[in-house]
Amino acid sequence: MSPVVACIITGIICAVVFGVCAFFAGITYRKKSAEAAMGSAEQEAKRIVSDAIKTAEAKKKEAVLEGKDEVHRLRNESEKELNDRRKEVQRQERRILQKEETLDKKLESLERKEDSINQKSKLAETRLAEAEQVKQQQFDMLEKISGFTSEQAKEFLLKNLESELEHEKAVKIMEFDQQIREDAENSAREIIGMAIQRCAADHAAEATISVVQLPNDEMKGRIIGREGRNIRAIETITGVDLIIDDTPEAITVSSFEPVRREIARVALEKLIADGRIHPTRIEEMIEKARREVEATIKQEGERAVIEAGVNGVHPELVKLLGRLRYRTSYGQNVLNHSLEVAFLCGIMASELGIDPALARRAGLLHDIGKALDHEIEGSHVEIGVDVARKYKESDAVIHAIEAHHGDVEPKTVLACITTAADAISAARPGARRENLENYIKRLEKLEEVASSFEGVERCFAIQAGREIRIMVKPDIINDDKMVLLARDICRKIENDLEYPGQIKVNIVRESRAIEYAK
Repeated sequence: MSPVVACIITGIICAVVFGVCAFFAGITYRKKSAEAAMGSAEQEAKRIVSDAIKTAEAKKKEAVLEGKDEVHRLRNESEKELNDRRKEVQRQERRILQKEETLDKKLESLERKEDSINQKSKLAETRLAEAEQVKQQQFDMLEKISGFTSEQAKEFLLKNLESELEHEKAVKIMEFDQQIREDAENSAREIIGMAIQRCAADHAAEATISVVQLPNDEMKGRIIGREGRNIRAIETITGVDLIIDDTPEAITVSSFEPVRREIARVALEKLIADGRIHPTRIEEMIEKARREVEATIKQEGERAVIEAGVNGVHPELVKLLGRLRYRTSYGQNVLNHSLEVAFLCGIMASELGIDPALARRAGLLHDIGKALDHEIEGSHVEIGVDVARKYKESDAVIHAIEAHHGDVEPKTVLACITTAADAISAARPGARRENLENYIKRLEKLEEVASSFEGVERCFAIQAGREIRIMVKPDIINDDKMVLLARDICRKIENDLEYPGQIKVNIVRESRAIEYAK
């Protein structure tokens, strides 16, 4: 073998030996590295397990503590609830015991009352039996004394009663006959009064109208307005009747109620002086005129108090006295009549030696009820007494007011003086006109009948009582109900009132919508 081949074989063998050695060396190194890595992993795993065990033990301890706290809290709540329920049960038991005691007491009381009632019932039965026995004895004694049996006595009494009834029947027949005669006389007086009232139409018109002078006839057309809207507004608001006839430069204001007539007259004069005549301006002027008339009423009351020499009169009584300026009684102005009575009372009191100031006070206030008799039910005497008592007038003045028409018997000299002075003032020639008063009362009654219906806002009797104008509330009375309302009012007027001719019922319904532009 050549040396080269030997060298090559030797090199190959050396390389194989070296590779085998290297392979085993690598395996050994990897084994050691793997063993080292496994030892480190085992240590890490042991550490993690140890940490986990420690954490778990800590959480376990924490959970145990929380559980103990929760158990303690629940135990406290349960004990508290149990105590509350125990207390409630004890309280209910006490209430039940108290109720049982109360019921026992009531039962005992009822038993005692029942025993008492039974005893009283037995006693009553005993006494009733005794009374029946006594009654029977009395009947027997009466039969022996009178010589009549009970049946005979009844027959005798019935005969006597029949004769007495015949006598009373005759007396009643005579009374009814007298009453019928008196009623017939009253009916005759009413018929005659109605005839006189019809014949006295001119006089009533003179006493119930006012005339407003115009600067020219052109003003009539402006007062009437387009399609009569201005005159309708005036008549609707004031309740008067405007008469625009052929009389040059004049308008007639007609109304039986003098305050309304005065307000309408003042408002017309203001409208004529202002020149601007339209519905809105008419409302403003009428309201202004109403305030002026109220101021005049107050001034007239103060004037009357000063003229009569009366001091310390309540302000409301002063206003009521002022209203009497527009009130008439049988055509006589009531305020002037009251002043006359006051002066007469003062003179007679001075002559008789009693206080003239107190007498003048009674005379001035004796007809104060007439200021309210168209607003309050009752006679003016009753109203006057109530008003005087309300405003703390003296008992002497109140009694004089109450007795001045003989409603009660006069008990003082002052009452007698007031009655005499009232009769003197009313009886003097020309003081009163009875027909006008009846005419005004009839118109007032007509307005009262119309006002008694629901939904009526205002009503005015016009045309000397031949027409009643009624303003209704549009939210209550619609167009269909107006017809029924007019028919009902007509029937009530026909049933309740006596009047000549016929009466026109005129119902007015007006709806307004007002807004303001801002």
